[in-house]
Amino acid sequence: MGAVSFDASVRGPAAARSRRTAPARATRSATPAGAQTLDRGLQMLELLARPEHASGLTVTEVADRLGVGRTIVYRLLSTLESHGLVSRTSEGRLVIGLGVARFSTALLPRLRTAALPSLRELAETVGATAHLTIVDGDQAVAVAVVEPSWTSFHVAYRVGSRHELSRGAAGKAILRGRRGEHGAVATDGELEPGAHGVAAPLVGVTPIEGSVGVVSLNRLTLAEVEPHVLVAARRIAAALR
Repeated sequence: MGAVSFDASVRGPAAARSRRTAPARATRSATPAGAQTLDRGLQMLELLARPEHASGLTVTEVADRLGVGRTIVYRLLSTLESHGLVSRTSEGRLVIGLGVARFSTALLPRLRTAALPSLRELAETVGATAHLTIVDGDQAVAVAVVEPSWTSFHVAYRVGSRHELSRGAAGKAILRGRRGEHGAVATDGELEPGAHGVAAPLVGVTPIEGSVGVVSLNRLTLAEVEPHVLVAARRIAAALR
C-alpha cells in the first residue's frame, strides 16, 4: 500500500489544504476497479445469505439494495454462479449456492460432527434412517445420515441425496421453518414409493436453513415419532450455535 508523504516545510493555508485533500487521494488509490468488483461480489453474497432472503431475490432487487445497475449484477452473477456461490431457483430468483461451503473446509465436517450423535440416537430409537438436510438453492441436500443398527431392513439414504424443497418431509419441514412454523411434518411416498418420512425444521441456526428427520419403509406415526425428531433437531441446533 502506497504511503502519502507531506512537506514538513509547508505552513499556513496551503498546509491545511494538503492535509484535507491527501487522505482523499489515498482512498481513491486504495480502491481500484478490481477491489471494487470484489467488494460488490462480497456484498451480494452477504445480501443473499440473510435469513429474510432465503427464498431469493430478483436481479432488480439485488441491484436496488446494492445501489448498482442491473448490468453490474449480471456481471457479478456470471462469475459467482460459475463457481457455485450463487444459484437460481426455478423462478429465476437468486439464492446462495452450496459452493460457499468450499471456503470453509470445516463447515460440512462441523455440521456432521454436531449432528451425528443426535442422529445416531434418533435412528436407534425410532428404528429408521435419520438425516440432517440443508438448503441448496431450491433443493434440499442431505449432509449427514445415520442408519439404524438393529433393524432387518432400512432405507439406504445417501449423503448428497437431493430433491425439491416442495417434495418430501425434509424439504417441507424446511419450508415450514421458513414460514416461522414449528413442529414436524410427515409424508408418504413423495420421493420413493413405499418410503415414509417425518422431519422438523432446524431452528435458530443463522444463516443455515435445514431440517432433521427420519425415513423408513415402515409407516411412521407422526404422534409417536415427532417428539424424538424435535428433540434431535433442538440438540443439533444447540450444537451448531
